[in-house]
Amino acid sequence: MLNLSLTAPGPQLSAGKQEVLLVTNADLREPANVQCWPVQEKYECKLESVLRERFGVKMVRAHPVWKERGHGFISSQREGSDLFEHIDPESPVIVLLTAWQYSHHLAPSLVKHRGPVLLLANFDGTYPGLVGMLCMAATLTSLGHPASRLWSENFDDDFFLSGLAIWLKTGRLEHDTSYLHPIDLSSPLMATPAGQIGRQVGEYVLRHKEIIGLHDMFCMGMINGVFPQAALARIGMPMESLSQSALLAEMAKVPESLREACLEWYESHGMKFHWGTDGATELVRAQVLEQCAMLVAMARITKRFGLSAVGVQYQQGLAQSCAASDFAEGAIGSTERFPIPDETGAIIRPGRCIPCINEVDMGSAIPQTMMWRLLSALGKPAETTLHDIRWGSPFAGQFVWDMEISGSVPFEHLKGGIAGAEGFRQTPMYFPKGGATIAGQGKAGRLLWARANYIGTDVFLQIGTGHALELPPAEFTRRRQATNPEWPLLNCVLDGVGRDDLMAGHQSNHITVAYVDEADLRDVTRALAAQALTQGIKVLIAGEPASWLV
Repeated sequence: MLNLSLTAPGPQLSAGKQEVLLVTNADLREPANVQCWPVQEKYECKLESVLRERFGVKMVRAHPVWKERGHGFISSQREGSDLFEHIDPESPVIVLLTAWQYSHHLAPSLVKHRGPVLLLANFDGTYPGLVGMLCMAATLTSLGHPASRLWSENFDDDFFLSGLAIWLKTGRLEHDTSYLHPIDLSSPLMATPAGQIGRQVGEYVLRHKEIIGLHDMFCMGMINGVFPQAALARIGMPMESLSQSALLAEMAKVPESLREACLEWYESHGMKFHWGTDGATELVRAQVLEQCAMLVAMARITKRFGLSAVGVQYQQGLAQSCAASDFAEGAIGSTERFPIPDETGAIIRPGRCIPCINEVDMGSAIPQTMMWRLLSALGKPAETTLHDIRWGSPFAGQFVWDMEISGSVPFEHLKGGIAGAEGFRQTPMYFPKGGATIAGQGKAGRLLWARANYIGTDVFLQIGTGHALELPPAEFTRRRQATNPEWPLLNCVLDGVGRDDLMAGHQSNHITVAYVDEADLRDVTRALAAQALTQGIKVLIAGEPASWLV
């Protein structure tokens, strides 16, 4: 008889009649799990009460709260796999998400689970669950096993209660995603002048190739951000796989004099660094000098490999080895930047931004690089970035999103540019080696946004538009303090796409944005859609732009 297990098998956990199993997932990093646990406990109590009092359903926790660890989150792929090994595959499961979570802890088990699965998030900006839920939902979609999703601020509104009732009764919860409009190569769009421009750019990409260099390719549990190589090759955007150890080696070659010149350049252009004296908890000059070395190293690697765009995984491994990558990432993605010399002294890409793929998210790399190529060809500002879909709330009669990347954006995306940027130390809990963010208020203007996802080896691209707003100081401060104040914050309204639309149909925790002048926005949107179709990407137009694509 074979003995394949290293541990004794545990009993199988099954939901009885009028019962549902609760699973919760969070970070790989235990300090984050401990900090986020009180919010999770609060929402577990809310959910337990609603299920019991409104629906007569008993919530059964499928895994323990570990008192010695200070939380009850699943915090590794091994834990998640071991848990689902002993869960009845037909039992209904609610995955309650109130914090950032690493989807790969649970996703390989959820795709094999046959019973109903509901991904439930608290709609709050604190840690936040809505970002984690969007990541898990997109991951399961990419793996060909989409799950029901639901969200609520307090677990007491009609939308939440009716959605939960439907899922408990039927095991499925479908949302209206009619805001997404598919188009294909037969669209009249392709014959328009803007469509012809997009076709030419798409054909150039297929012929020339946009090589995307990524220093390590898996970050923060985002399976939805790791595209199959076949998918990238088919759309003309192959990946150059780079090692973060090579980045460290390249950084070591940057002399101190060049690091100093780089930092002095940004200070002379008005960036404000919030200096301290204790490097363990405060920002010190040595940390930013190391980030300057990373900026130089990234640019030199970009030139050496002939890359169109470059990205750094940063949060795992590199964060324990050197200062955070944020300042380098924002600076390299800016058109106005310190003149970076190669080894011979020649300046690398003067007057041109280098798209930076934050968190090595390939679903952002695709639209970022496509937008950069298209806007550059048109002679328009070409800076791009991704943002977390972090939170949002009503203001002045409309729902305003808080989009917040975890560290930096191109300076051109900030109110005041470099002079409007502030450098805060990245939080010591995640970044023991420190380093500056590029923080500030997102500038007002028109936005083009997009996001790529995959199913199998097919690439999909959602495209939409929006308005970036400069909120009054008090309202901006309120939102900034409710999230991470050391990070840049963009406030925006998406054209024809409401809060619940995006939560229902978006296939990522991230969204990619570029600023485009109002006079050019329609034609640039048309051209981007035509470019994507030419590259063999399946296109979905989100909201209002569907009415004026042709």
